[in-house]
Amino acid sequence: MKKATLLSLAIMGSWVNAQKISQILEQKGSFRKDTVFSIKSETKETYLPVSIIKGKEKDPVFSIVAGIHGYEYPPIVAIQEILKEIDPDQIKGTIIIVPIANVGSFQKRTPFINPLDQKNLNNAFPGSANGTPTDQIANLITKEIISNSTIFLDIHGGDANEDLLPFVCYYNRKDTPENTKLAHDLSAQSQIDHIVSYPYNLTQTEPAKYAFKQATQQGITALSIEAGKLGTVQKENVDLIKTAVYNMLGHSGNYVRRKSKFINKKTATLLNQQDYIKVPENGIFYSDLKSGDKVKKNQIVGYITDEFGNKKQDVISNTNGIILYKIGTPPVNKGETLFCIGYTEKDKI
Repeated sequence: MKKATLLSLAIMGSWVNAQKISQILEQKGSFRKDTVFSIKSETKETYLPVSIIKGKEKDPVFSIVAGIHGYEYPPIVAIQEILKEIDPDQIKGTIIIVPIANVGSFQKRTPFINPLDQKNLNNAFPGSANGTPTDQIANLITKEIISNSTIFLDIHGGDANEDLLPFVCYYNRKDTPENTKLAHDLSAQSQIDHIVSYPYNLTQTEPAKYAFKQATQQGITALSIEAGKLGTVQKENVDLIKTAVYNMLGHSGNYVRRKSKFINKKTATLLNQQDYIKVPENGIFYSDLKSGDKVKKNQIVGYITDEFGNKKQDVISNTNGIILYKIGTPPVNKGETLFCIGYTEKDKI
């Protein structure tokens, strides 16, 4: 057998035999371990890369996932830089990092879906151990990452067609007030200018769909950063994500930087309600507005034409608020989210 074949088998073997995260966390002493979980479904194969950086004690465990959508590049690049920069000697407890959750989407430059099975990982939680590759990735993140976490952070950005205002968000789960308060406090420490609070109304048996909603459902403090847009890498958003992550790790006590270059800014704006404007019909979308712009109730925020340029329909805002994200490219399909407008309603926090 050729040496190259032996090497390939050795690498694949390390993937198959990846230890459970709980076993790694019980190992003594400080260390960093990079491991890979193999995923196989019929003839399709992929993997989930995981980095565990542990201090002398196991707890608390702060987990970070990037790349659930592989075309959202600023989160992925930010985590790559953090992995290079982070000093293991300054770790308190454990930091678990999934640098690219959806490797297939990332490698094939596929917006939203995994090309192996055409499924959206961000709609797949809690997943299944016996399902398609996307189902198995969601199951691994649920069982191996979320279930071993004290705090869970899911980092996203604007995909290939999304113009997005940076914000940090969490679910306002009223029956776990301590977790909700910590999620809000971590959001406030991030230095991101806008904080979004989503309503939480899941039962324990309903599928959560989203990773940080799955963590919230499991009773774990969970939140998400959204930064970056339109499927490109913007340095300012990479830096914003890194600042937010380091500030959160500092607030949680998981990471101590000898000299912090970050200073507190003004109080962030809290938006506790969201209005989703759906695409009314297929066509070509026009709008002079961008993410971060303020809109008023009954304002025309854009319009849709056919392929010949004939106007088919105006798009109208239902509320006063700020555009958190919108479709930023011309083609639109009926039922897609065209705008997400955030606003504040008293007594809803």
